[in-house]
Amino acid sequence: MAPLKRSSAVVTHDPEIIGLAAFLDMLVDNRAVISTVTALFVVVGVFYAWLAPPVYESAITLQVEEDRDTGTPKGMLGDMSQLVEIKSPAEAEMQILGSRFVLSRSVDALRLYISAQPRRFPLIGSSIARYSDGLSRPGLFGVGGYAWGSESINVAAFDVPPHDEGRRYTLRVLSGGRYALQGDGIDGEAIGHVGVGERFATRAGPVLLRVERMDAREGIVFELTRDSFQQTVTQLRKALIIAEKGKQSGVIEATLQYNDPELLSATLNEISRQYLRQNIERKAAQAERSLDFLVDQQPEMKHQLEESENRYNAYRNTHSIIDLGEEGKVILQRSADVESRLLQLRQKREELLMRYMPSHPGVIAIDAQIAEAAKVAGELAGRVKQMPLSEQSTLRLERDVRVNTNLYVSLLNNIEQLKLLKASKIGNVRLIDRAEVPQIPVKPRKLMVVGLAALMGLFAGVGIAFIRDALLRGVTDVTALESHSGLSVYATIPYSKQQEALARKMAVKTKEEDLMLATRYPLDPAIESLRSLRTALQFAMLEARNNVVLLTGPSPGIGKSFVSANLAAVLAASGKHVLLIDGDLRAGHLDRYFGQSNGVGLSDAIAGAVACQDVVRESVRPNLDFVPTGTAALNPAELLLSDRWLELVNTVSARYDIVLIDAAPVLPVSDAGIMAPVAGTVFLLARFAQTRVGEITESVKRLAQGGSRVSGLLFNGVAPRRYSYAYGGKYGRYRYTAYRNDRTRAENQVRQ
Repeated sequence: MAPLKRSSAVVTHDPEIIGLAAFLDMLVDNRAVISTVTALFVVVGVFYAWLAPPVYESAITLQVEEDRDTGTPKGMLGDMSQLVEIKSPAEAEMQILGSRFVLSRSVDALRLYISAQPRRFPLIGSSIARYSDGLSRPGLFGVGGYAWGSESINVAAFDVPPHDEGRRYTLRVLSGGRYALQGDGIDGEAIGHVGVGERFATRAGPVLLRVERMDAREGIVFELTRDSFQQTVTQLRKALIIAEKGKQSGVIEATLQYNDPELLSATLNEISRQYLRQNIERKAAQAERSLDFLVDQQPEMKHQLEESENRYNAYRNTHSIIDLGEEGKVILQRSADVESRLLQLRQKREELLMRYMPSHPGVIAIDAQIAEAAKVAGELAGRVKQMPLSEQSTLRLERDVRVNTNLYVSLLNNIEQLKLLKASKIGNVRLIDRAEVPQIPVKPRKLMVVGLAALMGLFAGVGIAFIRDALLRGVTDVTALESHSGLSVYATIPYSKQQEALARKMAVKTKEEDLMLATRYPLDPAIESLRSLRTALQFAMLEARNNVVLLTGPSPGIGKSFVSANLAAVLAASGKHVLLIDGDLRAGHLDRYFGQSNGVGLSDAIAGAVACQDVVRESVRPNLDFVPTGTAALNPAELLLSDRWLELVNTVSARYDIVLIDAAPVLPVSDAGIMAPVAGTVFLLARFAQTRVGEITESVKRLAQGGSRVSGLLFNGVAPRRYSYAYGGKYGRYRYTAYRNDRTRAENQVRQ
């Protein structure tokens, strides 16, 4: 039998365009799934935005002053306040600000290792409390001790055995300023009083608790936790973000986030206070060390001054020298300055060595200055040697007096400076901005959360649709169906909304009502496609061995009965004498299409209970006779294997122009494989977007094993508008639209 060649023009398609168009078709077809998933994600996002605890952010700003003028006079030893000035760069100060030394002081001052919160109802309790004012009634229906309002508690001290750190204790408010404590190791309830330090015995050791204030009604439960001190400091270090604002600006900003705005502000301000405190303490300690050094040097320098004065006076009295010449005075002044500078640098070097190693850049710089000053002193010593011996001695003695005098006076001045510096309590870091109590949370950003949830839902919906389309959806491409099965598609039967309405009525209406699409809506596109199949069938049957046509499919629910009943009606309308046999002995229901009762039928005739002519319902439609399934058989397959089945088919084949058999599905049962060999033409029905290619090929294989050959395929339920992007040209999108308009005009003309 030569397959029918469709007369449509050959259309080529760009694979990339087809791929994009198929993707669009998939989105359109799964729009309900995508919309539902997106809506679910949006709902979850809205709930999260409402339920998530708000996170607030605050910051402190500090300035590191590298060079500061103290306003004190500078002597020969220089400004000693500069010797003890903290020269740490911003990077070093940032490390100090975030150090355990500073943070541990802050944690201890604010008792951050103690957590005391009212018990909230899971999920929604905290959210409701944020929008509530005042105190609430405890519990849910009086049970659980849940707090719904602004309840609070102030715990001044809470110490537990190390083994119980991190474990939760419950504190229930009692009347009269009392409370009941429960927890691991406490037998029953331990009663305590507000404002009194209590000691409760447990199996692991004593629990020390002091509650300063409880702002809650009787029955409210608070949850207390004593965390590890070191763990609390570590968590604070991880949460604190420290950065320099601007490059080498010396301005440091410390930022922290927390869900309690007041505690957040207090924590940051305490950190800044402890940091400034250690800065002042560090500077005072350095000033004290320098002061001790200078005080130790004072007696020796005073002794050196007195000795130089005595030597000078004795020499003048012995040699009766009055004054130096002009050149000697100049050399004396320069020599005194250089020697003073040299001694000053050496003292600075000793001071630096008290804090730094000899390899420190500051010490190396001082060494270079000492070498330069020593070189100048050597040059001046050479000039002194060229002077008369009497003037040389006078110059050296007077220079010693001047140098020792200047050094001693400068030493006294700097001792006073260091005393003032030690008592001043001023560091080289100042607080620019304190941490304010934030009013607006930074997290969650509700609009962003909902937007991201919608976007994630959209992607998830598309992903589900793609997986569903790839794994669950059947074939939608005629070309793919033909290429994989090796069979020609004789007809593509479009999806009919009218038939969907009739099918709903068929399930509830009486059997006498006419519910066949071919008679109720004869110009429906699905019926038009069956008329095209009628024409193709006439040519196909020319090479068939008989006039028996069998329709079957891989699985139930693909519209096989609809096609059989309406194809029989279309064939009968052309003047052919047609017999329609409901061959699905297990679930056949063709009798509903004709308003018939089942009664006796095919199974009864094959079983020999009645004669063949007695099961034929004549003229259910003009030129159309019908054989129902008959009495339900316990063994349909064995019944069909009898010779009476073949005899029945041969008998009716001789009486009718076309015998159309609606057989059971191929894959669930073997009935179709037994019935198919009697038919000269066998059509396999495939459902658009439901039947898989593998089901078609397996059905063809099973029918071939039974001795029959499939003549062609019928593609039912095609929805060209749903898949018009990729397959509109193949399924005649424009053709169906134009035809529908012509049909409407024809119906109007008939009605007029």
